[in-house]
Amino acid sequence: MIKDLVHDDAILSTPCEPATAEDASVATDLVDTLASIDDAVCLAANQIGVTKAIIAFQDDKDEVHVMFNPKILMGLGGAKVEESCLTHEEVSKVTRFAKIKVSFDELVDGSLRARRRDYVGWTAQMIQHMVDHCKGKLV
Repeated sequence: MIKDLVHDDAILSTPCEPATAEDASVATDLVDTLASIDDAVCLAANQIGVTKAIIAFQDDKDEVHVMFNPKILMGLGGAKVEESCLTHEEVSKVTRFAKIKVSFDELVDGSLRARRRDYVGWTAQMIQHMVDHCKGKLV
């Protein structure tokens, strides 16, 4: 279901709770909402009003991926960048890494499965932005 984006800093600054397999409908709502927004490439659950650690992002092939409980384990090649956000009007200056290692859970056949992957470039930057949202950072 397509949800309205949340612009309330009180919700957006609340750290997200760990997600479980029972939060699958939140992931579906994230994907549906992301697809409904022109030029949007990533979204975190708290941006649709649910404080669960779930993110969705679109890769270079326009495929959407969902991560439950993402955590940045390692980052290389940090640089200061300016980012805008769908739910926070101010441009943020943040450090982003060119390459990251992420641990996350993936929903497979109704259960969460632990994964660990490396990401680079634009995809790495999007994931870092969404992980910040999960931590309650206003970016």
